[in-house]
Amino acid sequence: MKTQARSYFYVSRFTHHALNAMKTLHLLIGLPFLALPAHAKLNLIATTPDLGAIAREIGGDRVEITTLAKPTEDPHFVDAKPSFIVKLNRADALIEGGAELEQGWLAPLLEGARNPRLAAGQSGHIDCAKGIAMLEVPTTLDRSKGDLHAAGNPHFTTDPMNGKIVATTICEALSQLEPKSADAFRANLKKFTGRLDAKMAEWQRRLEPFRGRQVVTYHNYWPYFAERFGLKTELFLEPKPGIPPTPAHLAGLVGRMKAQHVRVILVQPYVSRKSAETVAGLTGAVVLDVAAFPGGIKGGEGYIEWMDSLVNALAGAFEKSK
Repeated sequence: MKTQARSYFYVSRFTHHALNAMKTLHLLIGLPFLALPAHAKLNLIATTPDLGAIAREIGGDRVEITTLAKPTEDPHFVDAKPSFIVKLNRADALIEGGAELEQGWLAPLLEGARNPRLAAGQSGHIDCAKGIAMLEVPTTLDRSKGDLHAAGNPHFTTDPMNGKIVATTICEALSQLEPKSADAFRANLKKFTGRLDAKMAEWQRRLEPFRGRQVVTYHNYWPYFAERFGLKTELFLEPKPGIPPTPAHLAGLVGRMKAQHVRVILVQPYVSRKSAETVAGLTGAVVLDVAAFPGGIKGGEGYIEWMDSLVNALAGAFEKSK
């Protein structure tokens, strides 16, 4: 997450490009000879790669999926290209994480797209926070504590069991959109959840020796993962959500890491590694580069493959940092 100033800059930049894109879109819609034939496949837009990966498992060859956020991009501040407006205009459904994850960039795109199928409450709007037991729901919204999400921490797909819930939500929505393919979607769901259950048992065995261990993260991205596998993620390089690290905060963090014998720091692709390296040099910790989404590292393009790489990399870091 970034500062509020970045949000204002982003909105201004987006507005300039979006206006041009909307003019182009309206021209295209007005030309009858460019009208596209109905597609046999459902045209789906996923906001983030984790949702796209799960939707691909459920939809199989009966869907076409476009993912808006890059695997190495901060999901709170996606580079919302004007071309996304055209994609959303033509989509049969939008799959989003909800819980305010995309609120800073998705709303202007949807407004420009003018696609009533994707409006909240419509069958083409798939909110994947449905059925999720949200963590860290604030009792009050105190902005002095940094950028908080009123609905709770939105990074729920880092718990594989929430991945199953998301898969079920997507399956139900796709079956409603295209009833003739419902049996295929349900068969794909059964296959995916079966694979996920088998891997879940393996992942739990892999991380069981490290139950109770503390991990430092840059941003509070991994509480669902930590709760599922009995880990702790209570120490952050950010002093507050969305606030860059300060020397004073890092000095205090070093002291706490030494006192608690914390030896692993997780860093995602879109944050600076410099602060993590500084702290690691003072504490002897291992800095572990992890993907925030499927596709963020080579060989981790699918949801299960992403989670598998994360579990094994973290277990390896624990073993290395003994």
